[in-house]
Amino acid sequence: MNHLKIGMIGFGEAARAFASGWTRPDGAVFIAYDIKIADPHSASQIVAACAELDVRHADEARQALSGAGIIFSLITADQALPAARDAAGWLEAGALYFDCNSCSPSAKIIAAEAIEAAGGRYVDVAVMSPVHPARHLTPLLVSGPHAQAAIEALEHFGMKPKSVGKKVGQASSIKMLRSVIIKGMEALTAESMLAARRVGVENAVIASLQASDPGIDWARRSSYNLERMMVHGARRAAEMREVAATVRDLGLPDRMSAAIADWQDEIAALSVPADIDDLGSRADSILERMDEERGKGAAVVR
Repeated sequence: MNHLKIGMIGFGEAARAFASGWTRPDGAVFIAYDIKIADPHSASQIVAACAELDVRHADEARQALSGAGIIFSLITADQALPAARDAAGWLEAGALYFDCNSCSPSAKIIAAEAIEAAGGRYVDVAVMSPVHPARHLTPLLVSGPHAQAAIEALEHFGMKPKSVGKKVGQASSIKMLRSVIIKGMEALTAESMLAARRVGVENAVIASLQASDPGIDWARRSSYNLERMMVHGARRAAEMREVAATVRDLGLPDRMSAAIADWQDEIAALSVPADIDDLGSRADSILERMDEERGKGAAVVR
């Protein structure tokens, strides 16, 4: 893999986490493009991060993709399909295209068709846990006809992938349907704990949960769940809309997934700092902002 060019579409938290831990093949060149490069403030942050991680920055997608033998797509779920279609115009023949975005299997199948038609090799990748602190060692599931080649390439970077099938959509299905539980627990936490805090019974609710399931530190987990929504709620909401589409594609009602997306968006939109890790303090901060929004006439409580 000497003198290999690795292109990255999106250089946010996940891309930076991966790049900071990668084993770097001799002579390999890493170059990243992020749509936020057009914004002066974001551009300066992206360029600084690239320099810190020994990654070159590109001013346009074509610059990052042309001649790249491996491409990582690490962007928001709603932009993944347009990015794949755009990438198809600049792909090197035989390039591995790692779609690491939280999209529905049907969206990934359409993206794969665009990449494959252009001569690329599409790989469905599911990122199965937060990228910190594990960084490049974050568990990855891969699927598709090029899964074996994908495993070899990812392992060359020191990553820890696992193949789950030869069909595009298998990895993303696992990710999507797991998220109903993981992101759903976060939404349930918000609804339960905010209401409990409102009437001053959150300690009793926590104690009851602790008695029912002592294997979980319910106060700590509840605080963590709120923090995930406060910091990453917008991205999680986008993912849950993809989950809802996945469930609908399977002929099942998506009422839980849709509600989870609403709660994730709700908390994220409040822009409450998550720097205090005490459950009560976090709940109070969220409730205070909700009340402020209600006072402005915003329907923040459904």
